[in-house]
Amino acid sequence: MKLLAGNSNKTLAAAIGDYLDAPLTKAQVRRFADNEVFATIDENVRGEDVFVIQSTSYPANDNLMELLIVIDALKRASARRITAVMPYFGYARQDRKTGGRTPISAKLVANLITRAGADRVLTLDLHAGQIQGFFDIPTDNLLPSLLLASDIRAQYNVAPDLIIVSPDIGGVVRARALAKRLDIDLAIVDKRRSGPGESEVMNIIGEVEGRRCILYDDIVDSAGTLCNAAKALVDQGAQQVSAYISHGVLSGPAVERINASVLTEVVITDSIEAPDRVSGCGRIRQISVAPLIGEAIRRIANEESVSKLFD
Repeated sequence: MKLLAGNSNKTLAAAIGDYLDAPLTKAQVRRFADNEVFATIDENVRGEDVFVIQSTSYPANDNLMELLIVIDALKRASARRITAVMPYFGYARQDRKTGGRTPISAKLVANLITRAGADRVLTLDLHAGQIQGFFDIPTDNLLPSLLLASDIRAQYNVAPDLIIVSPDIGGVVRARALAKRLDIDLAIVDKRRSGPGESEVMNIIGEVEGRRCILYDDIVDSAGTLCNAAKALVDQGAQQVSAYISHGVLSGPAVERINASVLTEVVITDSIEAPDRVSGCGRIRQISVAPLIGEAIRRIANEESVSKLFD
């Protein structure tokens, strides 16, 4: 087994290597003067089981091209099996046609990864579970609910006044799984989206008055929806509101919005490498998914069950 890291999240890749006690394969992924991506593998990988760790986060197109080119290099170097390890799968929000003459970009990206030569995909908390069906190769979608539940137990007193809240109808299945694992109640924010990154809270489904609310979602991008949902919960009498998010995209004014919001804390994973403005924010805390991804890689390499990680 060999681990190879692109440039998108070297910190997480190193942590996964530490968990597996496996050094990262020597490789160079760099740019020519005109910004073309060039990759060279500096170790023999013939007949090896290679795991390429690369999130397709910002800059999404650059990181995606790095992944495709590294996979092609490994394929031409006669690697036995290539697994694309994508802690964050970019373009996942474009999983369906939202109007006339619009693309399904998640399917296009799946086709590109498959045609580049990947034999398997390992990812974390896909925005929509059906994206697994976009791939014609085995795909494992890891769920961080066990990891997040452990952190909630450590940081909060899990009592009847604690409640998990889904920030929209689409995230109910995800939020319900976490609430069930913690054996606490679930509430739902009913919102109307007026445009990309813009939403208006219509109703709160569930009893939140006097309770400690934990919003749980897979992606926070501009943080507008998250902050609006938190304000709506406080307006309905919530005692306090925090949030747990699988992927902290946090683009544009997201950090400023969180600092100005009623949220007491936003917890994100390290599926996306946090820039200084995120890591320096006192209201944002990061927990590592390296043990979860590392254990999944170990199980795949040893031909063991990955689904056991969800028990």
